[in-house]
Amino acid sequence: MRFYVPTDIYVEKDCVKNHAKDLLAIGKRALIMTGHTSAKLNGSLNDVTEILSANNVPYQIFDQVEENPSTDTVANAAQTAREFNADFIIGIGGGSAIDAAKAAALLLVNPDVNADDLHKAQSRALNHAPVVAVPTTCGTGSEATPVAIITNHKINLKKSIPHRIFPALALIDGKYLASAKKTLIVNTAVDALAHMVESILNIHSNTFNRMCPEYGLKLWSECKDALLSDSPVDSSLYKKLMLTSTIAGMSIAQTSTAVPHGMSYDLTLGKGTPHGPAVGYFLAAYVEICQKNVPQDVAKILSLLQLQNVGEFYEMLRKLIGTCTVTRAMKDKF
Repeated sequence: MRFYVPTDIYVEKDCVKNHAKDLLAIGKRALIMTGHTSAKLNGSLNDVTEILSANNVPYQIFDQVEENPSTDTVANAAQTAREFNADFIIGIGGGSAIDAAKAAALLLVNPDVNADDLHKAQSRALNHAPVVAVPTTCGTGSEATPVAIITNHKINLKKSIPHRIFPALALIDGKYLASAKKTLIVNTAVDALAHMVESILNIHSNTFNRMCPEYGLKLWSECKDALLSDSPVDSSLYKKLMLTSTIAGMSIAQTSTAVPHGMSYDLTLGKGTPHGPAVGYFLAAYVEICQKNVPQDVAKILSLLQLQNVGEFYEMLRKLIGTCTVTRAMKDKF
């Protein structure tokens, strides 16, 4: 058994400010990768740039990361970083921004690698520039994993690249959820749920690495009623949701994900379905199938979620993300 998460992880209020020294120790010139608006609205971008400016660390902002970042986007970011002479990359946002930062960090120090070849296995392990992750959603856990999910539109492929890129530092603050819509919180929380369920049911699951998803599912269950409610999520749960997401990321860093994640990518590419729901639509059926072979594991998952049976698991997911209709033609294509 092995447990390996080399990322220096902090979870607390005002995390960026409190750990400025850790951030400043990563490099001398920073490329900040983020989406178009959310990091500006929730204050995370300002928190980071204030620290850099106060300590005379040059930075450049690349705010063109889209949902499901493409090979073209990470290539453009890497080129921007190269021209700016950046020596580290800060990803601020959800999984898209952090995954894109990882891929760009790899391309930055490997200019001979074409971004469209990122999904191909390399004959040697590639180095990468250091990455700092500042997550602002409570689902992907990318701040604690070596995984980067990148989309190549030229060949209609959404998949993790084979390179393992753990961030050097992760600064996690629940306050960044304050400006997030309830739908986004729910969608990303479903992704975190899937990470933990798939980790427990994974072929690589063992006594050592199950500590994370089992504890994380207990935390998730404490947020369950708030997620299912029609009311906004109370701010008192923000830190717990972010912590759960990071623990879920630590879970799949050990085991990887499973069938629901693999099947979800076609829904995202073919229908534009957000990642969390795309995974969630397959999750209950996967659990039901696994129940035949590992009933004790499924019983543990249901118990931690305070559910009586798989039927209640189905119903909980339906309330959270609804249902998905897929045409026969789309099924055949998938």
